[in-house]
Amino acid sequence: MSQCPCHSGLGFEACCGPYLDGRPVPTALALMRSRYTAYTRGDAAYLGRTITQETKAEFDPAEAKSVGMAARWLGLDIIAVSGGGVDDQQGVVEYAAKFRLHGEQRVHHERATFRREDGVWLCSGGEVAPKSAPRRAAKVGRNDVCPCGSGRKYKKCCGANP
Repeated sequence: MSQCPCHSGLGFEACCGPYLDGRPVPTALALMRSRYTAYTRGDAAYLGRTITQETKAEFDPAEAKSVGMAARWLGLDIIAVSGGGVDDQQGVVEYAAKFRLHGEQRVHHERATFRREDGVWLCSGGEVAPKSAPRRAAKVGRNDVCPCGSGRKYKKCCGANP
């Protein structure tokens, strides 16, 4: 039994194979993995069947098949999953798909959105190269306790002028 291209650690027949053959996908994450596997196999028909109606206008089956077959697929990293479980109606999966195309190594980073329509999980879009929320650092006043943990005032500790 060959390993599944989605890098789940399972064999193809125990992982994405049944979904590509038409078995219902139970979660948004399973759909994400199976769509990655479909790309590795150049299965544009599956990719077309697993998107919402409003995203079909942007989907080019010939291009998907061409890229899928031309690329050397290197792996799928799941970064974050929100919702998309067996009892959910919506979900988000952030992932990075690594591949080599025309001699150049590339990474497709996306935060994909999924929703269940009539009991079937579909990909409804996504944000390519998503940015994380900016970090906010609390301002430390001169007379506040130093955040380094010394117990001294900031102006007498880390905020002291050299």
